[in-house]
Amino acid sequence: MVRLALLLLGADAVRRHWRSFAAFGLAWGALGIGIFVDGLDNVPYFPIHTFAYLLLVDAAIALLLAPVGLGAQKWLRLVRGLSLVVISLLILDTHRASNIILAMLFGLGLVLDAGLRIASAIVVRFPGWRLVIAAAVVELLLAVFVLEPWPTWYAGTVELCVSIALMLSAWAILRLALRMRRLPEHVLLPQLLTRGGVGIAVPAADPGHDSVEPTGPLIVHVWTPFGSAKEPIHRPIIDRYIAAVDGKGVISTGHSALEMPPDLYISHYPAVEIDHSPDEFGRILRATAENDVPGRFQPSYAEEAAGWCESNTKVVFRDYDPARLRAFWDGYSRDNTYNLTNRNCSSTVAHALEVALEGVLGRRRSRMAVLRMIVSSELWIASQLRRRAETMAWTPGLVLDYARALNGIVHPPPAPWQVLGRASRHLSRRLWPRHPKASRSRADAGPADLEG
Repeated sequence: MVRLALLLLGADAVRRHWRSFAAFGLAWGALGIGIFVDGLDNVPYFPIHTFAYLLLVDAAIALLLAPVGLGAQKWLRLVRGLSLVVISLLILDTHRASNIILAMLFGLGLVLDAGLRIASAIVVRFPGWRLVIAAAVVELLLAVFVLEPWPTWYAGTVELCVSIALMLSAWAILRLALRMRRLPEHVLLPQLLTRGGVGIAVPAADPGHDSVEPTGPLIVHVWTPFGSAKEPIHRPIIDRYIAAVDGKGVISTGHSALEMPPDLYISHYPAVEIDHSPDEFGRILRATAENDVPGRFQPSYAEEAAGWCESNTKVVFRDYDPARLRAFWDGYSRDNTYNLTNRNCSSTVAHALEVALEGVLGRRRSRMAVLRMIVSSELWIASQLRRRAETMAWTPGLVLDYARALNGIVHPPPAPWQVLGRASRHLSRRLWPRHPKASRSRADAGPADLEG
């Protein structure tokens, strides 16, 4: 979540304030250490009940917003809300068994997340996969620490878990702040936030680069696997995010593209159709060099849609940086190498979208916009989707949900109280309409009126 927030603020804005970010990271880490030490004491000072009530408020907001979400937004908010309700009620329950249940929930959650990371790294073998496995092993050790009773016999479970989360996020903030200090001028920040920056060849930006106002919309086109397959067999979740299989056993993985009218179209496709048969699918999932194939770039959306079909869904952005997007595409398009899990159509669109949106909130110079980003559920949703895609692979379904979440941050909908205020004003005008005054306008006034 920290990386995505810095991405939307922009490298230039972060570089100017790297000392403030570093100081905040140190303070945040000190708070985590303090809570950790407090959790080891038999007389904790951490306001655990106040923390539980705050979780209940967060859960209520997530559950209220869940019905208006699209795709993964709805389900992630629902899962988040229900999980926070269960956790907060267990915290408020003073029975000793509640602490044991909390420890089991936190520990098993860490085990499942670490197991998924290890399995994804072994299957996909993306650049840096060994580091991901090492991080997952550390996560497993933390799970063991949470699950075993020593030293608090589960009495300090909440404090220990909160402190671990604070210390890990503080380390991420401090590490990124120090990297920002050494960052060259006008660099494209997404290069540092992807897994090794593999597949993103971007030339040095013009030192005199200034953001250019968009002259038209930026459109993310998505062909979902289920929508692009012929007579698919419905398999929930799988045919939304991974692949759809038709009655003949043919696998469709869908497609993603990015359009900036009138002349820029980003659509990466293999030059020769990859064999998607079930027997070969496990082998081609590896993001290794032997699975690199020549690729091709579609010239325009109109030509691609005419040769295949219209995209299932579109996500439109109005605020972005066209110059950065062109710089990215000028560098990326020099190499047409295609890899199904590491340099595919969806990863290309995701990285291009991040480049186009880099610094979009920093340029607004609005503290309210930054605060709204930090507290928005879309930032958490987008960071979860990005994290999962970076440890597995970008797919059209993930790109669609990621673009929707980013759109909710960059172009936030009206707040609930604003919608309620507008509705009440509209209703009051209908019930109590204002009558025009009897006084004449200056255009209808006579000479005597104008002189006075």
